[in-house]
Amino acid sequence: MKKAASPPPRYRLLTLQAALLVWALAVLARLFWLQVVDHGWLARRARLQQQHTVAVASRRGTIFDRNLTPLAMSLPVVSLYANPHQVAHPASEAAQLAPILGLDRADLTRSLASDRGFVWVARQIPANQARAAAALHLPGIFSQPATRRFYPKGELAASVLGYVGLDGHGLGGLERQFDAQLSGRSGRAVIEVDARGHAYSQIERPPVEGENLVLTLDQNIQYIAQQELDRTVRKTHARDGVAIVENPRTGAILALADSPSFNPDDFAHTPPARLGDPAVSSPYEPGSVFKLVTLSAALQRGLITPDEMINCQMGSIVVGGRLIHDHAQFGIISVTDILKHSSDVGAIKIGLKLGDQEFYHYIRAYGFGERTGIGLPGESAGIVWPLRDWLPMSIGAVSMGQEVAVTPIQVVAMASSLANGGVYHAPRILLSRFRGPRPAQPPVFVPAPGRRIVSPMVANEMKQMMAQVVLGGTGRWAQLDGYTAGGKTGTAQKVDPGKHAYSKRNYVASFVGFAPINDPAIVCLVVIDSPRGGHEGGQVAGPVFKAIAERVLPYLGVPHDVPLQVQPAPIRIAAADAVEESQPLGPPPAPAPPLALAPQPAGAEVVVSTGAPAGIALPNFQGQSVRAVTALCQRLGLALALQGSGVAQAQSPAAGTRLRRGATVVVRFAP
Repeated sequence: MKKAASPPPRYRLLTLQAALLVWALAVLARLFWLQVVDHGWLARRARLQQQHTVAVASRRGTIFDRNLTPLAMSLPVVSLYANPHQVAHPASEAAQLAPILGLDRADLTRSLASDRGFVWVARQIPANQARAAAALHLPGIFSQPATRRFYPKGELAASVLGYVGLDGHGLGGLERQFDAQLSGRSGRAVIEVDARGHAYSQIERPPVEGENLVLTLDQNIQYIAQQELDRTVRKTHARDGVAIVENPRTGAILALADSPSFNPDDFAHTPPARLGDPAVSSPYEPGSVFKLVTLSAALQRGLITPDEMINCQMGSIVVGGRLIHDHAQFGIISVTDILKHSSDVGAIKIGLKLGDQEFYHYIRAYGFGERTGIGLPGESAGIVWPLRDWLPMSIGAVSMGQEVAVTPIQVVAMASSLANGGVYHAPRILLSRFRGPRPAQPPVFVPAPGRRIVSPMVANEMKQMMAQVVLGGTGRWAQLDGYTAGGKTGTAQKVDPGKHAYSKRNYVASFVGFAPINDPAIVCLVVIDSPRGGHEGGQVAGPVFKAIAERVLPYLGVPHDVPLQVQPAPIRIAAADAVEESQPLGPPPAPAPPLALAPQPAGAEVVVSTGAPAGIALPNFQGQSVRAVTALCQRLGLALALQGSGVAQAQSPAAGTRLRRGATVVVRFAP
């Protein structure tokens, strides 16, 4: 059989050359595809495997109180991250890391086995955990310096300060309101991983530290307010409570406490309803506290005087077709007694004298119906209906603190304007901002110019009437030991949401007051929401004011203006001692106040003990010239506020009142 002829050697060579050419073309095509077509995608994948950019958090600014005590600060911590492409055995590494970091092993295994180039393992962990994780020398696990927000005072002023999330951004309070200023600007670091898995970082852009905030709060006053408020909320089983202490001369907030508070270091486990700040965000009907607006407006318009007698019609009046009953059957009593005993009928009759237009003007002048601009997030403007929406009976309801909703911060600002001689200063909580090291001396608060709402004479008349509320009226539980005080109680029924009517069980008990009378250093508001048992403002909130003021005033160095529990020369006051609600109250709680009422039979005159004579006895200026009054005040060391010209016709405080040096006396002159 004849054999087939073999291909000639040249044909084989050509075949081999063709095959090599095709292979070379395929390689070139592949190289072209990789180097040109897929270059961008491959370069990005290479960077993900070898290099990634991490944000370098800036140091968040510190929040100080007015004495430069830190209330919120940032501490150095460590965050762990992983490059899953460098993790050889995800399950094994997760088994070693999970117990140290307190993480779920299965979740950590899934993270380490992902196809991403960067995953967080644990953020903001303490140094001991970071050291334990680093000692394992696990491939693909790296660390990054970070900071964690820390609140050294715990729950103190938590609603004011707010809280910060894991991403370093403020989520509540001042942390949220000033997040941009506190955060500064984050930097950027590039981290590269070599073939052996070693990481090298380089700062591409350095971070810029945040600004520091200095608040008007005083941590000691804040602690006092918080402690006394917490005690009463627990004792009365109330829903919550608010206490605010303000400097009436400047509008600076010295304390703003909410109860119950929360721990900003562990806010994630706090019910969302407790993370807000009811002092600025929760409007409520103020009740009888609003009578301060009613009476001061009528005094300013010259429609009433403190001694004017008004017929309270034995406790009932019809307004706009609605019959309103008072809590007691008052007959003909003075304007001072209307405030002292909190007569609803008396306040309504004064409101009717004012009329809708004038009343509405003063309501808005005191700042109700608009935000105070205190600088806390979530501030409410409250509710003040425009005049076109007022009903015929609205003038009566608003006169006694219904049909209007206010925030606690608005109430304390209103009361501060009366304590400050009629000048309103918007409440402020931010003192200053600075960047860099802490200054050697605390900054000085410079208030913005105030606006006058009522005259100094009217303000002084209101202060003297408010003093009677504390001496023998609805606020007698607020009498201070060693200091004179004035104030006003409020007992407001809450609206029952289910019935759209006033509740017979839930009340808002409040008291706002100031001390000392003639030169107020503080104004304090206490609001207790839905206390159980007694619910009257004087009985529930008055003792909280007393407890706070008796601790804060000595701390501020305010001298006593009445002796401490010393038997005095007697001063006679009215024997009536009605309360805001028809439900009877027990005697004022122990310890006995410095101005103690001696037991007397019904209808008898009451002798009040005021201690041995102290201070400067104010002369009677009536009939004297401006020059004579000025000279006499200078000799006595008293500040004089003049109104009008001619001869003295009226003065406040009244002649015989004992004042400390430097106190202000208002004298009205007329031809």
